[in-house]
Amino acid sequence: MHDRCFLVLDDGSVYRGKSFGYQAPRAGELDTIDLNEKSAGEVVFNTGMTGYCEILTDPSYTGQIVVMTYPMIGNYGTDDGWSEGGPEPAGRCMIKAAGFVTREVYEGPIPRGRISLDQFMKRHRTPGIWDVDTRALTLRIRNGGSTNGLILRANDGGSSLSGGELEACMRALAQFPRMVGRNLIGNVGVTGQVRQNPEGSPHFLLIDCGIKANIIRELVDRGCKLTILPSGAGSAEIMAAGADALLLSNGPGDPAVLESLVATVRSVIGEMPVYGVCLGHQLISLALGARTMKMKFGHHGVNHPVRDEFTGRVFVTSQNHGFAVEQGSLPGTVDVWFRNANDKSIEGIRHKTLPVMCAQFHPEAAPGPRDSSWIFDEFIESARGYNNKE
Repeated sequence: MHDRCFLVLDDGSVYRGKSFGYQAPRAGELDTIDLNEKSAGEVVFNTGMTGYCEILTDPSYTGQIVVMTYPMIGNYGTDDGWSEGGPEPAGRCMIKAAGFVTREVYEGPIPRGRISLDQFMKRHRTPGIWDVDTRALTLRIRNGGSTNGLILRANDGGSSLSGGELEACMRALAQFPRMVGRNLIGNVGVTGQVRQNPEGSPHFLLIDCGIKANIIRELVDRGCKLTILPSGAGSAEIMAAGADALLLSNGPGDPAVLESLVATVRSVIGEMPVYGVCLGHQLISLALGARTMKMKFGHHGVNHPVRDEFTGRVFVTSQNHGFAVEQGSLPGTVDVWFRNANDKSIEGIRHKTLPVMCAQFHPEAAPGPRDSSWIFDEFIESARGYNNKE
């Protein structure tokens, strides 16, 4: 856990640290490893003081290296029961992030029955680097924007990278794709139909683009019946399920490239209630004619204030997104439901006449701890009201 390790950004800057978790590749191995699996990704920072287990297992972090701004991480261990992986057992507890960066990793005792962060990352083959100046790295991302990076070791295990090793890193990063244009939802989510709480009501059909486990828990706890379908499900399959409402989940990557899924959403709007969370919000907005854009460094953390534009109420939210809906592209058929109190970006919309509503943030993540979970009640009430009119 104390081998010398490096985070190299695609602008050539190098951050030195020490290795933990799964062993990062050596510079000489870069031509033979699949960087799309782990160790390379878009570098983003998360401002949460806790929740590192949930962050690592969140499917929306697929393809990203996460930098924690809080200085010490790992002091309460990890537990597979905290995983935000989806409903299929094979991938439920897997770490989805490509790498993890911290200032300090806790190495002391943890509660019985849990394992250390270092062991957790070894188990799920995810490299980490600690003893990094995360304050300087965060400022670099805030000022310059999110950037691709690579976690690796020197060939000789030394304390610096040679000129040739740095050149190898830059060649590898030059080939690694930017997040704009990346379709990553095929890497996450269920592979077939999954049902939960079959006697419940109302019946929600979930399109799984990388759904967080707590979204499922929130709906099941409210008595809903769930049918979960892969992200490739078409409109005929959706309508044939006989559900009362459609919910589009969160997920990784660029929403603008998901043209087939956007067309599917467009075809069912007006046929049934449609709701969305995070990526689901972006997909609904695109289906209604809006555009999305890449944010400079995104929103990643559990302390983002959001204002309800209908009531004026401000509440604390958990967020994880690098794309946003362009304000000027919204059609006149929708109202802005939520707005970020810091940068005024759109955090949710509601259709003026149809049962269509969505939130950019994560109402299931409960940082308040219950500030925004009422949004699921809004979805359920809307679905029941629409179907009672039928």
